[in-house]
Amino acid sequence: MTARPAPSTTAALLRLRDWARPAQRRIVIGGVMALGASLLSLVLPQVLAWLVNGPLLTDGSRAGVVGAAAVVLVLGLLEAFLVWCRRAFIATPGTNVERDMRVSMFRHVLDLPVEFHDRWSGGQLLSRSMADLGSIRRWLVFGLVMMLVSAATVVVGVALMIATSWQLGLVYVAGAGPMMWLSFRFREDYKVVARRARDQAGDLATAVEESVHGIRVLKAFGRAQDALDDFSRQADALRDTEVHKARTLSRVTFALGAIPEAILAVSLAIGVPLAAHGHISVGALVAFFATATIVNRPVERLGQFLAMTLDARAATDRYVQVMDTVSAVRDPADPVALPAAGPAGTRVELAGVTFAHPTGAEVLTGVDLVLEPGLTTALVGLTGSGKSTLLQLVPRLYDATGGAVLVDGIDVRDLARADLRGAVAVAFEDPILFSASVRDNVLLGADPDDEELLHLALDVASAGFVADLPRGVDTVIGEEGLSLSGGQRQRIALARAVAARPRVLLLDDPLSALDVSTEAAVTARLREVLVGTTTLVVAHRPSTVALADRVAVLEDGRITGVGTHADLLVNHPHYRYVLTALAAEDAEPQVVTS
Repeated sequence: MTARPAPSTTAALLRLRDWARPAQRRIVIGGVMALGASLLSLVLPQVLAWLVNGPLLTDGSRAGVVGAAAVVLVLGLLEAFLVWCRRAFIATPGTNVERDMRVSMFRHVLDLPVEFHDRWSGGQLLSRSMADLGSIRRWLVFGLVMMLVSAATVVVGVALMIATSWQLGLVYVAGAGPMMWLSFRFREDYKVVARRARDQAGDLATAVEESVHGIRVLKAFGRAQDALDDFSRQADALRDTEVHKARTLSRVTFALGAIPEAILAVSLAIGVPLAAHGHISVGALVAFFATATIVNRPVERLGQFLAMTLDARAATDRYVQVMDTVSAVRDPADPVALPAAGPAGTRVELAGVTFAHPTGAEVLTGVDLVLEPGLTTALVGLTGSGKSTLLQLVPRLYDATGGAVLVDGIDVRDLARADLRGAVAVAFEDPILFSASVRDNVLLGADPDDEELLHLALDVASAGFVADLPRGVDTVIGEEGLSLSGGQRQRIALARAVAARPRVLLLDDPLSALDVSTEAAVTARLREVLVGTTTLVVAHRPSTVALADRVAVLEDGRITGVGTHADLLVNHPHYRYVLTALAAEDAEPQVVTS
């Protein structure tokens, strides 16, 4: 398959139109103000030409000099005012565009399926939503405007120079050829290294994120120095790339500064004899060089504007790479309403369900399983058999690649995700908590002021330890809840699932860090409070299995047995083998965290 050619820089940056449209009018007005200021600066040489040819070379009066000075002062003040207007018109809408793009990206990232987040690192997403958008904003409010204004200034300035002296004007124009060639070469070299620098910055952010999240492991295994060495190598690589960028920019900046100055030297050597022989006036010669000095400023800054544009192009490419990612898990065009739960509860059925990862590895090869309303079903299987994957198909964290998952007879793909996930709650083995209070974590998505629900959920999860925290339920538990023990985190995560008042409760061994007696007490309270809730528990130890109403055995990607614990012990050899393996694991010395 032939790779699609990369879009041009112009085409890539035009992708920003939709986000910049709300600020477009003010950006245009600001650009007009900047253009007016720049064109006013080109009027000054014409005033100087009149001054030299008039009051200075003739018997002009002092009033003529004072009048010319007054004109220059007024033009200078007006130019300064227009520059202020440019900033005033553009600064605020530019930050609004950046905010809107950042919010759009976060909304899109939240909508993307888990499979996307399995492939993308947090550091890359962070660098795209922060540094890249900052670069795009600076280009929109300054780089783009000033590049267009500079181009207009050069065109008008060169036209005035040719009108002043066509001979000298043509000499100046002759230098445009080398500058255009240098700009093209610079663009081709710089855009590659600009993208590489941003990707490396994202990798570096990922390294920081992973090291901070895994700081306990690094310290426990004495691998802090290894992490530092790896980070230093990545930091050195980024530094080398940034130095390469700076050298590339410095070369073109030097050339774009030296060539115009050299042209001015040649123009001076030609212009003085022309003035001496009367082919041009002294005032015209002064106006030419004054205009050339003004034109040289945007020419010399062309390299910086090009660099800013190419940085913005790399940032835009990285941004739209995320925004163009289409979610495979989407709401249907006409979602079906989820019917009210029946008297006994909600029935969940997996019919011929298959699932394969994008890499092609097939995990489930045809699962048929019914979760009876109001009952607790334990899912048992060897490590890596796909138990957690099966559980995540119910709330559509992943979509089945074949077959159907039905909730009360409706395919979950026919339901709006918000409706489905409002009816299903999940508690994972590795609990994820947010840097917020216990209250906010438990009542996530529920009424934050519902004190009765909060304390009920904590009571069901046996999370009485919360009362001993410095500020009780209002204690901020820190990023990912790492200030708490493993068992405490699991119980808060379970309380969060309970507070959702789900019709279907999915538990991925959420009490593995608790002792058997605490697990039994929590399970009993769950049955008491969540009457009519259909529950699926991924079991990793025999004590969990014994507490379930029914047990399903997952073997070779299929359900090979469903029944009570006692029946399966008698009739299912693989079940006995799995329980033996689980018992062996459970018998190993463990640290019980409360």
